[in-house]
Parts: sequence; C-alpha cells; structure tokens
Amino acid sequence: MTEATIDVIKDGSDMGFMADVIEASKETPVIVDFWAPWCGPCKQLMPALERVVKAENGKVKMVKINIDQNPGVAGQLGVQSIPAVFAFKDGQPVDGFMGGQPESELKKFVGRLTGASDPAAEALELVSRAKDSLAAGDPGGAAQDFANALQLHPECAEAHAGLARVYLDSGNEDGAAEIIAAVPEAIAEHPEIAAIRSQISLKAEAPEADETAELIAKVEQNPDDLDARLELAKALAGAGRNAEAVNHLIYSVGKDRMHDDEAARKFLLTIFEAEGTESEVSIDGRRRLSSILFA
Repeated sequence: MTEATIDVIKDGSDMGFMADVIEASKETPVIVDFWAPWCGPCKQLMPALERVVKAENGKVKMVKINIDQNPGVAGQLGVQSIPAVFAFKDGQPVDGFMGGQPESELKKFVGRLTGASDPAAEALELVSRAKDSLAAGDPGGAAQDFANALQLHPECAEAHAGLARVYLDSGNEDGAAEIIAAVPEAIAEHPEIAAIRSQISLKAEAPEADETAELIAKVEQNPDDLDARLELAKALAGAGRNAEAVNHLIYSVGKDRMHDDEAARKFLLTIFEAEGTESEVSIDGRRRLSSILFA
C-alpha cells in the first residue's frame, strides 16, 4: 500500500473524528464507513467502496470506524444498522446511505462529492424508476425512489409531484397538499406540480357519494340546469371520473358559455391541468372546447 493510499483511506475513532472527518472535510470530502467485524454486508461493501475511493486519486478520502470499539459518533448520527456510510463536506454531513450498494451506485455516490456526476440527472433516473413502480402497482417502492430523488436534488419538481401523487392515490389529500405547499418557489408552477395541485383541488370540491346520485337525478330531470351540471362535474372529477365531468362541462359551455362567470369553462381548465397535456381526456376536451368557442 502506497503512502498516498494510506492518506486517502484510514481507520478512524471517536477521539479522532473531529480531526479526521470534520476538519479534513473542509479541504477534501470525507466518506465515513461505520462497520463491525461481525457484519457480513460490511465485508462486501468496504472493499468495493475502497476501490472507488482509490480510483479518485485523492479527490475524496475515506475513514473506517468500527462501531464495536467506537460507538459514540455512530450513536450521535443515529446509526441503527450497518453498514452505514456518511459523506462529509465543509465540516457537514451532505449525503449517505445504509446497507449494501452495487459498485455502480458507489461510483455515483462518490461522483456527487467530487463533482463528477450530476445529482439532477440522477434524480430524474430515480423519478423514472418510481413512475414505473407506480404503473406496476408498487407505491411503496415509488415513494422511496421519489424521496431519494429529493435528497439528491431538492428542486426536482417531478419528484415532489410524484411523492404527492402517492399520498393522493392512497387517500391522504392532506399529506399531498402539504408536500405541494412546501415545494421551492422556483418550481411552484412546474406542469407536474400544477397538475397535482389541480387534482387536490378537484378532490377537495367533491361532494359525498349520495349527493352525486342526487345530482345525476337532478340533471336527468332538467338537462339545462347548468348549476346542477357544474356540481355534478365537480363530484365526478373528485371521484376521478374526469372524462364524464368534461362531457357535462362541454354541454354547459355549449348552452351558455357566460353562465355563472364562465364557471364551466374555468373548471374545464382545472381538469385539463390536472390531467396533463398528454392525456386523451385533456386533448379531446380541449379540441371540443375550441370547436365551441371558435365556431
């Protein structure tokens, strides 16, 4: 082992943590690997992580801490299982993970510290995987990937929207609303954020199921009761039946566009935003609306 390697990778301790990690990370990023001799996954992770660190030729350092002998810092950092890896930069923890990781992921992890990888691009990869998980019926896996994407890139609009969608689909409208309310101002008007915000609004305005049945009967008795149609459209949209809601709203616009300060047209736009630009409901609805407005 060369002198350079000894400097880059070393065994650490609770006593030496301030000098070896906190102070050292103010000049060079430091990765801390908490491990124990009895931990099988630790023995697999450590050599792979060492290879990746060595390949950076001094751009990053690594400190290995045996928690059996040095439990103090691990306890302060809330380590509950090992292997646990933390990255420090400028004296502060900036990234980390628990459990084993393939070497390809370790390279990304180290690359984020050295500037060799793009956190925003990695976040979008996780978002894409999360969306696939949602489509496959795995909201738990999707939520984890959306959350990990936000750790990498806090201004990832797609990840904020995706996590809110998981909450919304599970019936937790309040949780979804909290996520959207907390998004950074710079991405507040991103199309996916706007879509979720509109979906939350649609659900919030929906009446109870028995009221929906009453509204259906009311519209059947008097097709030109545009107030009842609007309320029925809100009920249907709140239940996720947007295509049916659009039909009622298109009818209303065709009958009297200006009724109730163009309420039907405005609610249509909310549905289109909630559906997104690529939705067939949105595409067809916009086409039908345009044919009425510009006839």
